[in-house]
Amino acid sequence: MSDAPLVSIVTPSFNHARFIEATMQSVLTQDYPRIEYMIVDGGSNDGTVDVIKKYEIESSSLLLDSRQLDVGSQKHSIAWWVSEKDKGQTDAINKGFAKATGEILAWLNSDDTYEPGAVSAAVKYLQENPDVGMVYGDCNFINEHGDVIGKFNAAQTDYRLLRQGYVHIPQQTMFFRRELWEQVGPLDPSFYFAMDYDLWTRIASRSDIKFVPQTWANFRLHTSGKTIIADDRCWPEMIRVHYRDGGSLFSVIVAKYYVRKLIAPVWNWRRRKMLNI
Repeated sequence: MSDAPLVSIVTPSFNHARFIEATMQSVLTQDYPRIEYMIVDGGSNDGTVDVIKKYEIESSSLLLDSRQLDVGSQKHSIAWWVSEKDKGQTDAINKGFAKATGEILAWLNSDDTYEPGAVSAAVKYLQENPDVGMVYGDCNFINEHGDVIGKFNAAQTDYRLLRQGYVHIPQQTMFFRRELWEQVGPLDPSFYFAMDYDLWTRIASRSDIKFVPQTWANFRLHTSGKTIIADDRCWPEMIRVHYRDGGSLFSVIVAKYYVRKLIAPVWNWRRRKMLNI
């Protein structure tokens, strides 16, 4: 399938040694034939780099051992990786995409995983629907052990609904066309949490985005994850996008923001309950 579009996948990483191997394996064992995989680590000191090095290609041989992955099941290798101090997740993703050469782009955080066949399914949809600029699927919530503990509330959305705060896009499942990144990228480095929401609104303002009801990824919830310890930073950043793009104080997303502030303790309690903490 030499005519298959190249898919560039970036994994931003920092001190996720206990999770990143599962992330890497979920990319490297995808059945899609043309993947350019890049890892941008922020200078981890917990053993993350040792895990990455096990998957390097050195003298055309994979550095694998029996503890991590059956050689016969691995279809891909790491195209490029770096470990150096950076300005955080957003900076790392931008750095990776600056190196990317694929026609289709995605990023997968170092504590999340793809489901088998996810990349093939996403590419197939984009090839069959040339007017769609970004596609995304369903997503499981998993715990630190990889057990499924829930389902992301994924649903179809569009530019108008995104601007109203109707997001419902699991970032782990999204794939988008490089040409759109060249038009609206890079990610805004001032965002800590809502850099993906900001990108989605910019993509959706120029192209259709579509939801496919297939499970493509797993979103890991754990005690050191941003979703648990810093969820309160998400909606204020979404509101920044709203006002920056000319939004009014009297709008649906602003009302949702204040409602969300009120119910935040219950929301966080529910997620912690999923983790039994």
